[in-house]
Amino acid sequence: MQNQEQHRPLTAEREGRILELLRPATVLGVADLAAALGVSDATVRRDLQAMHERGLLQRVRGGATLQQPWRTEPLFQDKESRQSEAKERIAARALACIADHDTIYLDGGSTLLMLARLLEARRGLTIVTNSLMAAATLMTQPHRLILVGGEFRALSRTLVGPLTASVIQGVHVQKAFMGTIGFTLEDGMSTTDPNEAFTKEQVLRRANQVFLLVDSSKLGVSSFSRSGALEDIDTLITDSIGAEFKEQLEQRGVEVLTA
Repeated sequence: MQNQEQHRPLTAEREGRILELLRPATVLGVADLAAALGVSDATVRRDLQAMHERGLLQRVRGGATLQQPWRTEPLFQDKESRQSEAKERIAARALACIADHDTIYLDGGSTLLMLARLLEARRGLTIVTNSLMAAATLMTQPHRLILVGGEFRALSRTLVGPLTASVIQGVHVQKAFMGTIGFTLEDGMSTTDPNEAFTKEQVLRRANQVFLLVDSSKLGVSSFSRSGALEDIDTLITDSIGAEFKEQLEQRGVEVLTA
């Protein structure tokens, strides 16, 4: 009985500390948590499972998150105000991967829009995009701009669906810069709309290199429709990522750049 009474406050303290660690990090691996708490991986796994069963957190492969396991999509104007500082850093890091005279693809999303605003620092780009927001920014820049035609999707302000295939299949880009609603090791990229997922998958087949721009709030969570496998990604650019998650990505051939 005495051992049990001594153990209970220790467990409660660990659980409180786990929640504190997860709040700013979004997703943390078992090894990261074990190191921070000074306990074994097995102890952390038991704690995470118990907390998951009580609804305190969500278990993901190799770790845990406070995020809901199913990611929905906000309005575009709401996206721009979320994680804005992190997105700015990610966009600036992505810009460093673009050279003058590159041929690139820009996906939809608020992080990609921030990247579009930075492209005036480069010369002679050819830019293919399905984002009307990016196109509105790029039309004032001296680059060659190619718009992907298709069905207008108001929520993301992009052109999507089967009609986009004829243009995308007729071009080849050196680098594709993609966004996503969710990203996991198991499912890769995912989004809320099958038509948008279709267009993203078309682009992945027509690019030499694929860069995924994703803020840390989207790591370890999934959305409705798969839009690209882990094997399709060459480089992931994010603001923050757990050491274990990063190691697993690198072991599978994905370069991880932290902004």
